[in-house]
Amino acid sequence: MPKCVLIIDDDPAQRRILAEAIKRLGFETKTAEGGSQAIEIMESPEADQVSLILLDLVMPDMSGHEVLAHLKKINASQPVIVQTANGSIDTAIEAMRAGASDFVVKPVSMERLEVSLKNAMKIEALTVEISRIKRKNEGKMTFKNLISSGSTLDRVIELGRRAASSNIPVLIEGESGVGKEMVARAIQGESERAGQPFITVNCGAIPENLIESILFGHEKGAFTGATEKRTGKFEEANGGTLFLDEVGELPLNAQVKLLRALQEGEIDPVGAKRPVKVDFRLISATNRDMIQLVKEGKFREDLYYRLNVFPIMVPPLAKRIDDIKELANHFILRFASEEGKKITSLHPEALRLLQSYRWPGNVRQLENTIFRAVVLADSSTLTINEFPQIASHVEGFETELPALPMDTESEIPVYTGPAMIGDEQETPQMIDLAVTNPGQTPVGIRVMTEAGEIRALEAVEADMIRLALGRYRGHMTDIAKHLGIGRSTLYRKMREIGLQPRTN
Repeated sequence: MPKCVLIIDDDPAQRRILAEAIKRLGFETKTAEGGSQAIEIMESPEADQVSLILLDLVMPDMSGHEVLAHLKKINASQPVIVQTANGSIDTAIEAMRAGASDFVVKPVSMERLEVSLKNAMKIEALTVEISRIKRKNEGKMTFKNLISSGSTLDRVIELGRRAASSNIPVLIEGESGVGKEMVARAIQGESERAGQPFITVNCGAIPENLIESILFGHEKGAFTGATEKRTGKFEEANGGTLFLDEVGELPLNAQVKLLRALQEGEIDPVGAKRPVKVDFRLISATNRDMIQLVKEGKFREDLYYRLNVFPIMVPPLAKRIDDIKELANHFILRFASEEGKKITSLHPEALRLLQSYRWPGNVRQLENTIFRAVVLADSSTLTINEFPQIASHVEGFETELPALPMDTESEIPVYTGPAMIGDEQETPQMIDLAVTNPGQTPVGIRVMTEAGEIRALEAVEADMIRLALGRYRGHMTDIAKHLGIGRSTLYRKMREIGLQPRTN
């Protein structure tokens, strides 16, 4: 969904001109004919749709400075660009002190307006990300903080909000990496338990012999090595939410105690003389077929029906194509900031590539893919060349190959085709395939110099990498696999021999 700009100007002609210009830049627009109408919009539910405000400073009903002051009072987080016919330094400083993020002078050119809007959108995106992290850490994350631009998650959000209004046990189902924990956090953030502890337990990552102790706690001396009392996850979640990820991995003995905790609202720490009362909201998640686990006797049927009171199915990323653009831009902003890189956008062809891929690892895979691309990128825009692994799995996309430098020890071009090394038992001489295979193009790698000396191992290795780059068309996974080295080693060796991507 395009970002929306609220245009506040008392001149109807100016509003129409600005609205048309901003729409051409790819944004949506809302208009207000004065400060009072703008304040009404920003105090209504419509404010959630506004990402940026373009504000005229001089208006008859309410000045731009008064609007800025009111926006500050209602804690509006949207960045504000002010515009006025008076371009003095004092006016600009006064507007910035009042909370504006940028200042433009009428009549503003399209180029200046575009730069100002894009810079302000970066500020808005960073502000949203900081707010999201803060709310997540405080246990106050809501469904508004989920990144989604399509309608695929509408059903998930609707069910999640209904679940948040009660204390009903929720089972979130979906493939690994779809964002089940984020949905669980949003349920807590919109419930009465917002701001209370949100305790996450990955049931598949806990050793079976420790799972009871970790979940329910233990008393000092309860078993060998229990040198002190330990509070379990259920007690840590008292008053808040316990999120059991991969709940299908729980061993049967722990399932019995979990069922009791749900039925009675109390737990039995290992070695304790009496049960402990706990007040918690349970949200479970799984990527397994729970019915099949029940049939196989690996999961208790009575516990399954206790957990599956309110099921929510999160669709895979392959069915959320509209979300990929917004998710990718979110990850670009985050990782570019973390890595200190000035990467601002995703090339349209690169976006088309990402939207054409199946994403078996879902959002988690997309996140890691963008991270890798940001680390590799040398320009401000991510192109197809930063996604060679994805391009190798999608028809119609090819990454640009690195240039193939000439051999530094001779003027003979690097050969293409299958590698061929000489037989060490033969008299040392260079294999000439043009002689052994008359009429065919010479292929192979030179192992001897013109003087009959063995070439340096580094030089032969460099030719091998160049040959593999051409043979496997730049698909780094295939190249590393056939060379028998890791991809990180391959990238390092490419840098050492001077193989760099072509510049556009």
